[in-house]
Amino acid sequence: MKRELKNAAGRIFLTITYEPATGWVYNNWLGSQCLASVQQGADASLEVVADNESSQLLNDNRLVAGPWSQATEWLVTHWVPRALTAGLTHFAHITSPEPLARLSAENLHHRIRGAFQMQIFNKKIQAEEWLQQAQAELIVAKR
Repeated sequence: MKRELKNAAGRIFLTITYEPATGWVYNNWLGSQCLASVQQGADASLEVVADNESSQLLNDNRLVAGPWSQATEWLVTHWVPRALTAGLTHFAHITSPEPLARLSAENLHHRIRGAFQMQIFNKKIQAEEWLQQAQAELIVAKR
């Protein structure tokens, strides 16, 4: 299942995919993001998380241009509580190589500390390994 979200100019700014083999939702953000695009995309990704009863989100910002810090307050106050209700426990964030985009991710990480597990990564493989480890730990804990 794949959803593509487009901006007013008709350009894709986010693709959301549920990965049945891994059990997580994969967000691939593209280009510059504003408050409205972050809100629309974050809400859409929560729908996919809830619909698939996924507790893990792999949020890929490698192709994001510039900061998105204008959305941090909304994410913390509106999105995070709903993400918890939807069952999100692990949020792996792959940051953009752009310093301002990375700073936005670090600010979000600092603000949501403790709500659910969030880690910031530079490489997709590192984020995937972290989510796989979390799944393995959950399986052991259920025994």
